[in-house]
Amino acid sequence: MQNLLTEIRNCTVCKEFLPNTPKPIVQASTTSKIVIIGQAPGQKVHNSGIPWDDVSGNNLREWLRVSKETFYNEKMFALIPMGFCFPGTGKTGDLPPRPECALLWHHQILTSMPEVKLTILIGQYAQNYYLKNNAKKTLTETVKNYNEYLPDFLPLPHPSPRNNIWQKKNSWFKESIIPTLQNIIHPYINLNNEN
Repeated sequence: MQNLLTEIRNCTVCKEFLPNTPKPIVQASTTSKIVIIGQAPGQKVHNSGIPWDDVSGNNLREWLRVSKETFYNEKMFALIPMGFCFPGTGKTGDLPPRPECALLWHHQILTSMPEVKLTILIGQYAQNYYLKNNAKKTLTETVKNYNEYLPDFLPLPHPSPRNNIWQKKNSWFKESIIPTLQNIIHPYINLNNEN
C-alpha cells in the first residue's frame, strides 16, 4: 500500500489541466474500515495537503460524529477523492474532478483494503461512478433511497456550506440519514479503538 500511495502522490498525469503543481491528496491503509469517496480537494486543502481540511470537512466530521484524531486515523478512515488534485475554479465554484484519477487509481487502492465495511459516496460524481445505473435521477433521490445501496455504499450530499439550503429543504436528511450513518460506522470505530 505504501508503494501505491507514493506512486499516487507522485502522479502528474493531469499536470497540463491543473492550475497548480500536481499535489495528489489521499489517505488509506490496508486496515481502513470506512472509505469516504469525495469530489476533489479545494484550494485550501491543496495548500495544506490534508484531506477535508476545510469547512466541508468540519461539517462531515460533525455528521459522522467523530474527532479529527479519529477521522485522520487511516486504520479507521480511507479518504479518497474522485480527483486527487485541486481541479481549479469555474464560474460557480470548483471545477469537476479530473476523470483520470478514478480510472487510474481507485481499483488499485480499493483492492488493497480487504477490511472495508462501508464506502460513503459524497456527491454526484462519486455516486454516479460507483452506483452507475442504480443512481437515481437526482442526488436527493439517491440519498433518500440510501437503503438500496447498503451494506456496501451509503450516498451523502456534499457537506459544503453551499448545501445548507438543500439541508433546510430536506430536513429528513439530518433527522434520518445522519443517525443511520452514525449507527453504522460507530461500532467499527469503537472496535478499532480497542485494537
